[in-house]
Amino acid sequence: MTFASRVRSFNRFYTRKIGLLDKHLPGSALSLPEARVLYEIAQSHGPGPTAADLCRALAMDKAHMSRVVARLRSKKYVRGVVSAANARRLRLALTLTGKEAFASVDRGAQQQIEAMIGPLDAAAKARLIGAMNDIRAVLRDDLDRDRTPRLRGLRPGDLGWIVNRQAEIYFQEYRWDWTYEGLVCRILGDFVANFDPTKEDHWVGELAGAVVGSVFLMKGDEPHSAKLRLLYVEPWARGVGVGRVLVDACVARARELGYRELTLWTNDVLVAARRLYQSTGFRLVSRNPHRSFGHDLVGETWRLDLQPDLRTAGA
Repeated sequence: MTFASRVRSFNRFYTRKIGLLDKHLPGSALSLPEARVLYEIAQSHGPGPTAADLCRALAMDKAHMSRVVARLRSKKYVRGVVSAANARRLRLALTLTGKEAFASVDRGAQQQIEAMIGPLDAAAKARLIGAMNDIRAVLRDDLDRDRTPRLRGLRPGDLGWIVNRQAEIYFQEYRWDWTYEGLVCRILGDFVANFDPTKEDHWVGELAGAVVGSVFLMKGDEPHSAKLRLLYVEPWARGVGVGRVLVDACVARARELGYRELTLWTNDVLVAARRLYQSTGFRLVSRNPHRSFGHDLVGETWRLDLQPDLRTAGA
């Protein structure tokens, strides 16, 4: 089977799986184009989009968009609002009937997906999300306009996700075996059991609503020293600054808590991470060969001085 044939085969499978060949979407009398237009209008902020805005957002030609909007207006789902800035521009907004129709189709779509993925276990769901994110990244989803990394704290389910994704990513990229997963479990288990909010912190990175990485600030071996641990970034989200935002947050918090130094342990094969640490100001202080995760590796300890040396401050 050729590559193109495989893609077409997947497309046929997926369109059948989610019912795109049905005349109407679940829970409504709307077609797919009508529902997509309603969704874009419902999600817009401010005065509402114009038909041209919708054409750009949905990559739909003007004639097709005009017919869809006309159908929605005839059903009294959408109304036109004259722009305050330009009287010749007509912006679109949902009527009360349109809001009810959108709520119905949105609820139907949510129930359809929940029924489809409900039987899957956590590992299968993680694989599914990762595969979808990889497809979007490879095909360069330009419609996904939100490329600003955002940070939040831990939520229930995050720790299991972090363990799973780190184990899968390092196996896929470096063939590290299941003993690495055990190490991550042990580190996070100790972190939870002994968590001290006055000395430690945690961050989860999100991009367009999806979890794309995490990092932890943990107590070090000495009172004045802290550790940056378990930094990871999803492969599909690399290159947009996720790692930088996570590391900067960890460094800033360590300074705020009064630590004098921040250390981390990594392996020399993690080239991109090492470049990030070096550009942040970390310096390599030791290297030690070891046998771990099924491979011969070279472990490295890096250190960042968080406070100026008072003896040379006035020099």
